[in-house]
Amino acid sequence: MSGVSEITTDVFTPEQRSAIMRAVKDRDTTPELAVRRILRAAGIGYRLGGRGLPGRPDLVMQGRRVAVFVHGCFWHGHDCARGARLPKANADYWSAKIGRNRARDLVTMAALETAGWRVVTVWECGMTAAGFAERLVAEVRGQAATASAPGASSD
Repeated sequence: MSGVSEITTDVFTPEQRSAIMRAVKDRDTTPELAVRRILRAAGIGYRLGGRGLPGRPDLVMQGRRVAVFVHGCFWHGHDCARGARLPKANADYWSAKIGRNRARDLVTMAALETAGWRVVTVWECGMTAAGFAERLVAEVRGQAATASAPGASSD
């Protein structure tokens, strides 16, 4: 072997990795569809996309002044096992990107709350917890016992 060889930890070729990343959706994700089913089953209406609102919430209930964000733990840097895991390849890039996402989420939440909106953040990891659907519906209706119920919180 001559020269310096490039070491990569990625098991996919750049073309395969590019195709995988293109397939990552920003709307109509499995967790988002599950939240929509829960709210619809509870008779709670919503609009999609939140155009015109800071951060474009996933679901908006205009009359209730509630904005719902369905966050993937990895992409939004949640403090669970999935959110704490960073890729080994290009770690500096991912750390900075997820840090920017977290900062943007905080600014978005503050802007919505200042405008009189209640923000409900649903974390992907909390959706499997027992009683998640009931807690989510209660929080959206404004009847939640605490603002930080697991899986559907205001963090």
